Amino acid sequence: MSIAFIFPGQGAQVTGMGKDFYQQTETGRNVFDKASELLGFSVPELCFEPNERLDLTEYTQAAMVTVGIAIMKVFMEKTGIHPDVTAGLSLGEYCALAAAGAMSEEDAVTAVRKRGILMQQAVPAGIGGMSAVLGMEAQVIENVLADMEDVQIANYNCPGQIVISGKKEAVELAGEKLKSAGAKRVIALNVSGPFHSPMLTEAGRELGKFLEGVQIHPLKIPYVANVTAEYVTDANRVKGLLEKQVSHSVRWQQSIEAMVKNGVDTFIEIGPGKTLSGFMKKINRDVKTLNIEKIEDLERFCNSFDRSAH
Repeated sequence: MSIAFIFPGQGAQVTGMGKDFYQQTETGRNVFDKASELLGFSVPELCFEPNERLDLTEYTQAAMVTVGIAIMKVFMEKTGIHPDVTAGLSLGEYCALAAAGAMSEEDAVTAVRKRGILMQQAVPAGIGGMSAVLGMEAQVIENVLADMEDVQIANYNCPGQIVISGKKEAVELAGEKLKSAGAKRVIALNVSGPFHSPMLTEAGRELGKFLEGVQIHPLKIPYVANVTAEYVTDANRVKGLLEKQVSHSVRWQQSIEAMVKNGVDTFIEIGPGKTLSGFMKKINRDVKTLNIEKIEDLERFCNSFDRSAH
């Protein structure tokens, strides 16, 4: 058996995420408390109590990484299971790096907080936009966008679900063209910026400068980078990939396919929601996918999992 830990990105956040891990485990509580100390605000309050900040990019990203790391640490402690490879969707890549040993949990939280602020500030509200294109092959979308300016593919999520990003007018025009070309639906996303588009190149550059002061440790296991959808084993490549990731396409479907090709047969989604498991059903139904979102998921896992197989 070969296991991958995978971590969701923005949009999966939900009020109450990680609360049971905070209340019922010392390890989980320590992760949240340490994050609060580093960030200068209460992460439990942000995650557990209804508030508008949880959906603001500059807060969302740090909250998601804190929750992902807390659940992951409790999971590994209770099960003794360590991944063979990791990957995370967009901001989830920071959890993947922490899980692979490349980044301390403190650096993952502070770096993603900086990333969130830079992305939030990069483009004034209302200038950029993103839309999900459903029921259309990536190649067809690429062909339609090839002649257009100011719009590109932001996420290759899974077959039949691609996200485009860029200047608002360009994204809207692309949506009309894609519908004419046969897309089932084009849905405008409720996001605060044109993420993973060249409009965020400067934000990526600024993040790169911030990352100069962050220590990247030798990787204990490989992780799969969003930008290349390839296994990364060289710690020297990490900062450059994280800088590019802000303004380049997230190749999630290709990342999963690379892991399956490398023999991964069990994917454990760690964090709120079942977004990545939903994508998995469309990418490859032959592999096993599990979610660890709540304590009861962990208990169910412990009761049913055959450890001798790993």
